[in-house]
Amino acid sequence: MNAESSAPQRLLIVEDDPHMAYLLGYLAEKERFTVESIADGRKALERIEAGPPADLVLLDLMLPYTDGFELLEKLRASAGWKQVPVIILTSRTREHDAVRALSLGADDYLNKPFSPAELVARIRRRLRPQAAAAPASSPQQGPA
Repeated sequence: MNAESSAPQRLLIVEDDPHMAYLLGYLAEKERFTVESIADGRKALERIEAGPPADLVLLDLMLPYTDGFELLEKLRASAGWKQVPVIILTSRTREHDAVRALSLGADDYLNKPFSPAELVARIRRRLRPQAAAAPASSPQQGPA
């Protein structure tokens, strides 16, 4: 990754718990990301419809007014946000919730409590340039 990129990457954090939002913002800013934090689903919907897309979204599932599943659907239906990586960060640990979020287009699913180092690694992985993540041209099978 280029250490001298022109502008910091922008993270949108959608989290209603003020302590968790603060912690996530602190971790992100420490890693030199620009952070925008929104505390409820209705304001997040307004942000998605009105503003330029972020580089990555950290999304809680349990939010006031509009839940994270509905927000995820809106993100994936919006032309500007369709390709923005979304990491679900939630206390919902049921397999059904993870499968639903991933089926709706989430790029990753992480349960709370989480390891800060693991979260940062997952964010960095999702923000890698697409060229680095492209698969090899054609896998070849050779004799064993």
